[in-house]
Amino acid sequence: MFSKFTSILQHAVEALAPSLPLQEDFVYHWKAITHYYIETSDDKAPVTDTNIPSHLEQMLDILVQEENERESGETGPCMEYLLHHKILETLYTLGKADCPPGMKQQVLAFYTKLLGRIQQPLLPHINVHRPVQKLIRLCGEVLATPTENEEIQFLCIVCAKLKQDPYLVNFFLENKLKAMASKESTNVITEDMLKGQESLAADTGQPIQPEEIPGAAGAEQMEKEDDLPQQADDLSFSLDELNVASSPESSTVCPNQDYNLVNSLLNLTKSPDGRIAVKACEGLMLLVSLPEPAAAKCLTQSTCLCELLTDRLATLYKALPQSLDPLDIETVEAINWGLDSYSHKEDASAFPGKRALISFLSWFDYCDQLIKEAQKTAAVAMAKAVRERFFVDVMEPQLMQTSEIGILTSTALLHRIVRQVTSDVLLQEVVYFVLGEHREPETLTDINRHPLRHRLIEHCDHISDEISIMTLRMFEHLLQKPNEHILYNLVLRNLEERNYIEYKPLCQEDKDVVENGQIAGAIDLEEDPLFTDLSPDNTLSAQEWLSASPPVSPDHPKNDGKTEVHKIVNSFLCLVPDEAKSSYHVEGTGYDTYLRDAHRQFRDYCVICLRWEWPGSPRSLEKCNLEASFFEGHFLKVLFERMGRILDQPYDVNLQVTSVLSKLSLFPHPHIHEYLLDPYVNLASGCRSLFSVIVRVVGDLMVRIQRIPDFTPKLLLVRKRLLGLEPEGPIIDHMTLLEGVIVLEEFCKELAAIAFVKYHASSTP
Repeated sequence: MFSKFTSILQHAVEALAPSLPLQEDFVYHWKAITHYYIETSDDKAPVTDTNIPSHLEQMLDILVQEENERESGETGPCMEYLLHHKILETLYTLGKADCPPGMKQQVLAFYTKLLGRIQQPLLPHINVHRPVQKLIRLCGEVLATPTENEEIQFLCIVCAKLKQDPYLVNFFLENKLKAMASKESTNVITEDMLKGQESLAADTGQPIQPEEIPGAAGAEQMEKEDDLPQQADDLSFSLDELNVASSPESSTVCPNQDYNLVNSLLNLTKSPDGRIAVKACEGLMLLVSLPEPAAAKCLTQSTCLCELLTDRLATLYKALPQSLDPLDIETVEAINWGLDSYSHKEDASAFPGKRALISFLSWFDYCDQLIKEAQKTAAVAMAKAVRERFFVDVMEPQLMQTSEIGILTSTALLHRIVRQVTSDVLLQEVVYFVLGEHREPETLTDINRHPLRHRLIEHCDHISDEISIMTLRMFEHLLQKPNEHILYNLVLRNLEERNYIEYKPLCQEDKDVVENGQIAGAIDLEEDPLFTDLSPDNTLSAQEWLSASPPVSPDHPKNDGKTEVHKIVNSFLCLVPDEAKSSYHVEGTGYDTYLRDAHRQFRDYCVICLRWEWPGSPRSLEKCNLEASFFEGHFLKVLFERMGRILDQPYDVNLQVTSVLSKLSLFPHPHIHEYLLDPYVNLASGCRSLFSVIVRVVGDLMVRIQRIPDFTPKLLLVRKRLLGLEPEGPIIDHMTLLEGVIVLEEFCKELAAIAFVKYHASSTP
């Protein structure tokens, strides 16, 4: 009570006293603080019962006022006094001793406000960055302390200053050659020390050196060691504290540097206070983005950042229930790493494990954003750590297991990760994890080169339809990611040599035929027995093609070596026989409905693939190794086999298989276009293409149609039910076959639209 009365009385005196010059006023407040330690005998009273907080605030206000009154960049006498008399050093010592109790909070707040409110650069001064370094080491030592809030605010203002001037980070990469010394005891603040500082400052006006302060042997030792800073025990973060084993990368750390700013932030990310943890994550985000190579190297080699990211990912993943509904994993709201607060009571769509799932996806999102913002070498190191320590060590065994429930849950989580990842560097590691790094053509015997890739492709044709659909969806989203290796590894590497083509050097007679607008060896589908029953509804009229096809120009003659696009389009449209078609009975389901979607999707794919510098035309056959045996690759092999069973598979499986194949067909690579979309390509013996697979399906369909009475009415009824135009009624015989026929018809229309859009795009000058 008495101290509060003294404080009020002092404020009244200061208000009535004549204003002093700023420097005198500044010195007065500093001396008032030092007098407290000289005169007080009760060092147990909390600092809030003293005038110290008020004096510190007054000193700060004076420094701000002085800066405002001077030209930009000019240092005033008060700031000079603070720097030369090492006031920050003294405050650090008082804060470390926490004398009186609560002093550490006051010192942290003073440092934070000083760095935040003073505009001129302070950190380059040795008498600023040195005590700042020391104070950083005190942060995060103990979690859930009363000073946590002040600690994180102080660390974040330092991070913000480094973001403004990245070169300053080199002051915080500390040499630790002398870090093996034992931890010194807390400096004792004695009356003699403060009396000596006060008298020397008053008599000489010279800077006070800590070694000149009587009784400050501890401070002197600390000051000397700061040239090659600091005690090993002052390092606030260690592998032992994380309770994790050293990774190969942490066993080769640079032995001569500490990055205590990162270490303190890492400790605070484990705070039980979510707000503190999020602020610590924000601070790390600022630090990893600094462009200084030395800082990036120290960040990944001399701190536990990579271990923290990966171990927390692993812990959160293992906390998930063994079984989660794939729909819940897919539809859980978009996760933002800083906003993962969740209340089970307030959630109408809660499900078991939702809290754990949100926590995992939120932390993965943080890792993704951190790597996305990070300096390049740091990003690569962090992404590799995530791949090795989380994907390979934790996720791969789950994906390789035999339990169907486990496979489904882990594949659904992988699918969500593939959808969610945005960092190019982390995406690259996800791709290498799923597909491997191989780029040479596949063979039938190389299934063990990357077991996970082969297992996932096998799961596309799993006995469980749920697993098949989920794995196919994962591959579909993977194909839409902006990474060239995905398509090359799955498909393109097997098409490079074009050895799916039967190559016959043209004789003179064939050359004359080509010049007359035909392709040597090509089959005119309109003369094929399979396509003799054509109706006007199946094809586009000449007038429609005049308006829809690109105009002939000197630069783009009608026959430029490509099969005429109208023949290709009509080939796909005519594949399904009339009696197996139902779309012309329902309004708004014609081929033209696919054109707009195909155009938009193809444009998006072109934007993604533009930087990959793909050729505009197929590789010359003379340069291809046509003698090599052709294998379409395991991925296309499974898709073609699935496509071949379209009449006997569930509707949902068929939709997913055709969706993946249409995505593949959209890629603007000439070999993909030729292999998947050109019915007239001359296939080598034993080879198949997408078109040839569909032709076999249609041949089977035409035989089976004859065995089903009232086939066309039943087909139309099923289509209307699928579209919601008819209510559900009695079960119809051969439902799987009828649904398969409808999917087949729609898929052929979609391929026709894609072929037309791609031709139009490549023919437009």
